[in-house]
Amino acid sequence: MALTTLDSDTALIVIDLQKGIADYPLIHPLGEVVGRTRILLDAFRGRGLPVVLVNVAGSAPGRTEQGPRAGGSFAEGWTDLLPELDRQPDDIVVTKRTRGAFASTDINDRLKALGVTQVVLTGVATSGGVESTAHQAHEQGFNVTLAIDAMTDTRRAAHDYSIGNVFPRLGETGTSQEIVDLLSTRSA
Repeated sequence: MALTTLDSDTALIVIDLQKGIADYPLIHPLGEVVGRTRILLDAFRGRGLPVVLVNVAGSAPGRTEQGPRAGGSFAEGWTDLLPELDRQPDDIVVTKRTRGAFASTDINDRLKALGVTQVVLTGVATSGGVESTAHQAHEQGFNVTLAIDAMTDTRRAAHDYSIGNVFPRLGETGTSQEIVDLLSTRSA
């Protein structure tokens, strides 16, 4: 579904833009994704809307067919948020240990306590942390918007599938600029 509206109580959720992921082979340059995310961060912060910065520091327990779990220790600084995000004192920062940000954190309770009814998502990876968080947010009753030009993945097919087939079932999609324009035209 095309982008139509943003609720007055909308939060921005930024997924896994952290130092340990910065060197991954991504299909879209991370600098572009971070730049578009910064545009959204500035717009949300400028309007006093909640910003959630999420990093990942592990994975859900359980075996997978793709090697050892990432639940072990990480190199120094691996989980540090990218400095370009310009973390602010009012930002909500959560560390997840699952693909989606709602399963292993208190993000649902924190957002609902603020009266948030809609979330806008950006980050890495489109088919991983972003998609899982979108599913979980939708299941918790949030309206979901996905900034499709402010996310990337390691696999083009997975990225394209999420944007074309999964996201339209979970919410609305739009570009960062379309979201900022909608924020500018709605009443606060």
